[in-house]
Amino acid sequence: MAEEEEDEKDGEERHADAKEMGDPDMHMDGLEEEDDEEEEEEDYDNGDALEDTTAIKDVQDKAFEEVKFPQETVEEVQQAWSTFISTSGSREAAGQSLFGALFDAAPSLQPLFKTPRAIMAMRLINGFGTIVSNVGQPAALKTCTETQGFQHLDLEVTVPRVVIFRDAIIDMLEMECQLTSKAKSGWRSLLNYVGGAFIYVRINYSERLKVIASSWATANNKVQELEEEDGSGGGSKTQNDDDEDGNSEGDEGEDREEDVGAYNEDNVMKGKGKGKGKFKGKTESKTESEEGEHGRRGKSGKHTTMKVFEDIVQNISNSYRLQEACDTLSLSLAKYKGTIDLAEFKAVMLASLRSLVPADWGSQHEVAWSWLWENVERMLKSHMGKPRSHEKALERFIMRLTEDDVNYLRRELYKSFFALAPAGQDYFKQSTTRLYWIADKVVEMTIEMYRDPKTKVDELSALGLRHVGYGVLTDFFASYVTGAVQVVKTMTSETQAQDGFQWSLGLMARILVRTINEGSTVVMQAVNANSEKSLRKAVKVAPRGRRATEMLNITVGTQSISPLYWAIESGSLNTAKAMIADLLVIRADRDNYYYGAMDLFERHPDIIHRLCVDAPDLLTTLLDGLIWRSRVASNGSRRVNFYIKYLIQDMQSQFNAALEWLVDFHDPKIICHPVVELFSDLLWTNLANRSFLLGRLYFMATLIVFICAQAIIPHMNGNKESMGERIATFACRCLVYLVSMGQLCALQIRSLCQNVKDRDFVELSVGIKVPQYLFSVKEVAYLCLLLCLVIMCTQEPIWYCLGEPDMELFTQNCYDAESHKEAYATISMLAMLLYWMLMLDLTIVSMRLSAYMLVCTRLMDELGLYLGGVVFLVTTFASSISVLNQAVSQFESVASGLASLVQIAFRMFPGDYFDELHTEVALRMAVSIFIVASTIFMLNLLVAQLNAAYDYVYADMLGYARLNRGGVIVSTMATMQQKRWNAFLHFMQFDRRLEFNEGDIGVAGGIQILEPSNANPTTVDMIVRYGGTTSPSMPWPEDENLDVDDDDKMERLEKGVGRVMKKIMSIGEGGAKGKKGGSSAGGSSEGGSSIGSE
Repeated sequence: MAEEEEDEKDGEERHADAKEMGDPDMHMDGLEEEDDEEEEEEDYDNGDALEDTTAIKDVQDKAFEEVKFPQETVEEVQQAWSTFISTSGSREAAGQSLFGALFDAAPSLQPLFKTPRAIMAMRLINGFGTIVSNVGQPAALKTCTETQGFQHLDLEVTVPRVVIFRDAIIDMLEMECQLTSKAKSGWRSLLNYVGGAFIYVRINYSERLKVIASSWATANNKVQELEEEDGSGGGSKTQNDDDEDGNSEGDEGEDREEDVGAYNEDNVMKGKGKGKGKFKGKTESKTESEEGEHGRRGKSGKHTTMKVFEDIVQNISNSYRLQEACDTLSLSLAKYKGTIDLAEFKAVMLASLRSLVPADWGSQHEVAWSWLWENVERMLKSHMGKPRSHEKALERFIMRLTEDDVNYLRRELYKSFFALAPAGQDYFKQSTTRLYWIADKVVEMTIEMYRDPKTKVDELSALGLRHVGYGVLTDFFASYVTGAVQVVKTMTSETQAQDGFQWSLGLMARILVRTINEGSTVVMQAVNANSEKSLRKAVKVAPRGRRATEMLNITVGTQSISPLYWAIESGSLNTAKAMIADLLVIRADRDNYYYGAMDLFERHPDIIHRLCVDAPDLLTTLLDGLIWRSRVASNGSRRVNFYIKYLIQDMQSQFNAALEWLVDFHDPKIICHPVVELFSDLLWTNLANRSFLLGRLYFMATLIVFICAQAIIPHMNGNKESMGERIATFACRCLVYLVSMGQLCALQIRSLCQNVKDRDFVELSVGIKVPQYLFSVKEVAYLCLLLCLVIMCTQEPIWYCLGEPDMELFTQNCYDAESHKEAYATISMLAMLLYWMLMLDLTIVSMRLSAYMLVCTRLMDELGLYLGGVVFLVTTFASSISVLNQAVSQFESVASGLASLVQIAFRMFPGDYFDELHTEVALRMAVSIFIVASTIFMLNLLVAQLNAAYDYVYADMLGYARLNRGGVIVSTMATMQQKRWNAFLHFMQFDRRLEFNEGDIGVAGGIQILEPSNANPTTVDMIVRYGGTTSPSMPWPEDENLDVDDDDKMERLEKGVGRVMKKIMSIGEGGAKGKKGGSSAGGSSEGGSSIGSE
């Protein structure tokens, strides 16, 4: 405190000394000050803007009015600021320099800087940039200064402190960009004005804002208590009481509940608490109860006003935000066709607040709330009545536009914009047609803003958040609006249309700028730069309790954006990878563990799907982060925690689609990741295994019945069939036709209906649409089996023998059946093959068997190529040999030659036939060449191909086997009973906190297993532990062991050398000027002395 008082005293002395010593920027005598004070008071009373900057030689904390700086001063101030930004290299570097100057100005004031350095630097550069850009506009300068003053209400801003900060800023600017005397004077006057405004706002407005905030919170809490009492007391009412009160209070209570529910729904994305917004329902109920006195003419207006009233109360200290809310409200009120009496709402508002805050209500509350509503009412009345006429005029203008007018508007808009802001050309990189489309949307939204303001505000908020990701400077919006308005003014002379377009477009620009400013966090800047280093700097200053939220959610109004998803979408994969890695690091202090896995899956339940589609390389990073391994081994094993809760279940405790997404991704390496292996094996062992085997056993029983009916019973006694055998055959075949064929038919109908319902068809090149399910080999096999059974049923010999007289019952041997037996037997063989082929699903019970089967399937391609080559050789040589003049019967025609050469290729040709070739030299040579090509070359080539293909497939065969099992698990889980699923979740106990090491209870959400200590050896503790404070609001301490990049070291060195060189140059220039001045003074002195001596 002594040091702080000393700094303040030093500031006061410097302030006084500057006046006494005739400082060129503070050159007032006492008499002139007294005269000027009377004139200034007169000006303040009249509300006129101050015209002379000499009136701001000191910190003006007694009044706060508009001030008009001379144009030369404005230009000098803005030029100095632009030079400072360009000299620093970037806005971030300029903010750091500004922060450093203020931070080092007075050590005793350093505790005031509670915000992290990076965030504070950004706020400083944005705040000063806004003030400097508006220095030539008195009204805008006052508004932005007032807004900044509201943000400093919690700080004790005093005149000495303002002087310290002012001098520090001016010294820094003078050192960085060599201020001229006029620029220095302008900056001193501007900072005096801003600092005095901060003091004035704090003294005059802070109490009112505190009163409004406290009474608003009390009113919300009171309404919540009343509603809880109503809910608890409702059960004690008698039936008669309900009947009596039903008509008098039922409608009112229903309206109140509906309004509060609608409010909470509208604010779901804002994250409001349950008690927020309760005052709205209470006020509306009181409004309706007093309608007998005030009438119903303002009901709609009051209802619309109440929807944004909380927004107005919360932003009363932000002039820009308050003006935006009032402008949007005026558009909604314009839809009401009756008369709106805003004073009536004020009376109802005060009456409701008095009843909700009876104990604390006093004159201060009356003054504060009246002041609030007077400001709102003034803003609303300034525009009331205009939106309707603006909308009609603007609609007439747009409807009259011809195609040539539209093209002119598109073309001239961008010409004007690029003339006003040439740097904008670097951001508009799209094609001309895209820019024209944007211009069309802008014009369309100007009229839609009048028609549906609420929807458009939400859409603009979403659009603004997307522009945060684009890294667009907000300075361009003003130029874009100006350029568009200039073009529209050349196209119409109707003042109403011009004003309507300008006002609507200006409101849209303000909403976008506000959204971008609120959403432009340091994390989003790191994403735009795709810099891992910038991201680390951005999140290291975040409170440990909100570190994950900073990377997962930015909310502005009712809209939100995820920096992580934006990084993935924009291709900033380095930043996205750093985010995922940072989220999945387990950090700990003495009280709590912090692990971002739950926050990640809560914010993005589809993160697995998003990574599979847009960033597959990040899947390994995500899955690795779900594993914790102990570095301590005991008895040859170590503890391993797998945090797989949100891979198995979603937020509603239902089956998560993560496994389905991974199966559809079809990557054999990802599916073999230890995390995926573990949770898929858990699902298979505890749930899917049983259901799958039961289904397969049913299919196996059908196959056994089919074998008995077709291959065993009919051939037990040759062609002699006993009565029992015929009955058994008939029963088995009827069972196959009724049960198996019926089940297959139902399966096909269900799949087809589902595809038709979902319109899931694939159009072939010939224009035919095929259901999606038929692109599965398994489903096609089922369809073929169904067709085979249907044909068998139509060709069944037993049916044809039933009508034959004098024939044994259920016999197959009759005259009418003979013509159908051949087709029946052939189709029966195909059905048998399909049955056994479909039984191959059972191999997934064993991963080894399944992998072997998949290897065989994969190598079929090579075998097919070999057979294709053999067919080509056989056809070529058979057709060639047939033209020879030879007498060997095995090669006398193409058909016989084909048969003989196929037998030779597969070593089935009888050896005796080769003796006949000795007499035919040409035939013998041709056959010899064929043998060499087909048997020696093609067969050895097949062996080589199989070896190479096996080596390629072998590495991933287990992965493909797991993909098959995963598909079965997904299809089985779709029909899983809820009771079994709930029992499985209860068995897993995911909510139980897992132990890291002995006695160290960690975070929940997974399972713990023991693995051999030599399986994945690690010597580093995977939990990052910190000492010091355990407050969730404090950031994590900087990791001293974190290696600093060489680029960082060089950057620091360059900055240090640059600062030293600037200081040396400034000292050298000052010394040269002093030496020159001293020489001149010395010369004069010598001259005077000589004259005197003479």
